[in-house]
Amino acid sequence: MSNPDEEPHGVGVAALIRQRLGECSPAERRVARALLASYPAAGLGTVASLAERAEVSAPTVLRFLARLGFGGYPEFQRALREELAERETSPLSAYRAAERTGAPPEGALPRAAASLPEAVAGTLAELPQGELDGAVRLVADQQLRVTVAGGRFSGLLAHYLVLHLMQVRGGSRLLPATPVERTDMLVDVGRKDLFVLFDFRRYEEPTLALAREVTARGAKVVLFTDRWLSPVAGLAEVVLPSRVESPSAYDSFVPALALVETLVAAVIDRLGPVAGSRLKAMEAAQQTFGGA
Repeated sequence: MSNPDEEPHGVGVAALIRQRLGECSPAERRVARALLASYPAAGLGTVASLAERAEVSAPTVLRFLARLGFGGYPEFQRALREELAERETSPLSAYRAAERTGAPPEGALPRAAASLPEAVAGTLAELPQGELDGAVRLVADQQLRVTVAGGRFSGLLAHYLVLHLMQVRGGSRLLPATPVERTDMLVDVGRKDLFVLFDFRRYEEPTLALAREVTARGAKVVLFTDRWLSPVAGLAEVVLPSRVESPSAYDSFVPALALVETLVAAVIDRLGPVAGSRLKAMEAAQQTFGGA
């Protein structure tokens, strides 16, 4: 980029676009939305094709990229291509890369001590306050029914979040895996529904398909993802990205877990006495029904 300091360290291009959206002119926002709606493919064609997609002029596209800190369209596309390579990284490819370079001499514990705290701190520092506020506003809205879903690994985060929401606000549920139960839960989705989705690199097509279907029916989506942003970001009302640096070949969910706990804390703050009353009722119900 023409000025490296313009982009926060570790933030991907899509996350940077979302961060700068509030600073843009209406025409520049059309460019941003066109990019996010078909990311990153929309940015890999010509300036003219992106301008046509956004229904703006080519100079508007270039002004928007300059606002992001890019020196020109080739530099922007180079950043997108580098992101594409990173997005496709799998545990196996990361393992093979580490194998070629040899095992780090310091061991797993020092690597974890070096990478995990920095990844958590960076995730929280880079999160726009407006995105967190938007997520809190939606999740704390008791007029909305909350459904939470994740993928093969991120389903653990989804389950963790929904267990907290059950206790502090109610009206929350985990999307079931079995087809009959899932269909029963989704058949009546509408404007009074909020979906909190977890989708990280090697993004899962069923999660995108779910987001498309529920948003078409009027539901809102809050997305937890990585810094490269899941394709679901183009459909989401709020996007909460996190870093994934880890001491192993696997991406770390430690920063994402920190974001989940931050969201829970902020929801409790917003609900105030309502959360306290709900917790008290849950404690009493556990005594009555023998809940663990």
